[in-house]
Amino acid sequence: MLIGLLGHPEGPSVILTQRTADLDNHPAEISLPGGRVEAHDKGPVAAALREAFEEIGLSPERVEILGCLPPSETISGFWVYPIVGWIEPPVELEPDRREVAEVFEVPLSFVLDPANHHRGSIVHRGERHHFNVLPYPGRRIWGATAGILVDLARTIAP
Repeated sequence: MLIGLLGHPEGPSVILTQRTADLDNHPAEISLPGGRVEAHDKGPVAAALREAFEEIGLSPERVEILGCLPPSETISGFWVYPIVGWIEPPVELEPDRREVAEVFEVPLSFVLDPANHHRGSIVHRGERHHFNVLPYPGRRIWGATAGILVDLARTIAP
């Protein structure tokens, strides 16, 4: 997954997507651009850049890789490799309408503020799981995406 930091003059923002409602995995959820590492990918960085291009039309040449967060396993059994990249504006994004209903941004300052980090829980397969929630106005960023963003905040501003 790509944690795309868009470097606006007023402060950076994080690029997020609202997935389409008819997807098999995580329909209508808010997520970072990303997907599976394919056999032809040369690792998680290449996969994150390829998926960001496929999902939102972000050219890999526009992304300066800053690093990566530790991989983690989601409640649904996927391993996620969060790759952090810097993107200088202007950038024109073209979402793939089969996968992405909307592309939007959240200010990095919102993500970094611990006051915006909340907890929730869900029962999945008979077991209660706890997760992070970032209630951005008009959005509910939760689960793996929120967890990755909280990890980013703890890494940048421990």
